[in-house]
Amino acid sequence: MPEHVDFRTGEGLSELVQLAEEMASNRSILGITGAPGAGKSTLSGRLVAALDGRAVVAGMDGFHLTNDELLRLGRRDRKGAPDTFDVHGYMAMLWRIRNEPGDIYAPEYQRGIGHSIAGAIRVPADTPLVITEGNYLLLDEGLWSSVRGLLDEVWYVEVPEEIRVERLIARHIESGKDPERARAWTLGPDQANAELVAQHRDRADRIITLD
Repeated sequence: MPEHVDFRTGEGLSELVQLAEEMASNRSILGITGAPGAGKSTLSGRLVAALDGRAVVAGMDGFHLTNDELLRLGRRDRKGAPDTFDVHGYMAMLWRIRNEPGDIYAPEYQRGIGHSIAGAIRVPADTPLVITEGNYLLLDEGLWSSVRGLLDEVWYVEVPEEIRVERLIARHIESGKDPERARAWTLGPDQANAELVAQHRDRADRIITLD
């Protein structure tokens, strides 16, 4: 069973930083997963800041298929589901991080424009901890089931459901949806994805409770 870390106690961050520093003693890949809006990016950013140059984030979201491609495939209305990502490309990035001796470049998803920028993230060869965050790191279906084997540890992040939902609604409004459409998307496609992610919660090494 996963270990639990309660971030709400005020001691959670220091404990997580210590764990991340231990992983950084050798080149390691830390996965941070959880439902949409759970705080994966926030936690990743806090760890990168605390490790001060010894960690970098190269996330799963950079491998979103473009909106045009999703329209062509008839999947635009389910953007964010497992089959709307280039999982082959994501796995190739993780393999390169683990096996190639030089720097590599990873794509970065830009919410404001709705697609990824190729080569936006430099992953230096001498950075000891690479953090990769995304929804489906623990999924055990299809090619996604091979992702877990490319990671040294996976931490599952969760927050109270009402916080997660309101955070997602606000994010969609900020990205250009009107409030009604933002709520519908959050309670529709996003909620279906969140329930799928939660089914694999117990495959994590640690469960991190945020507030």
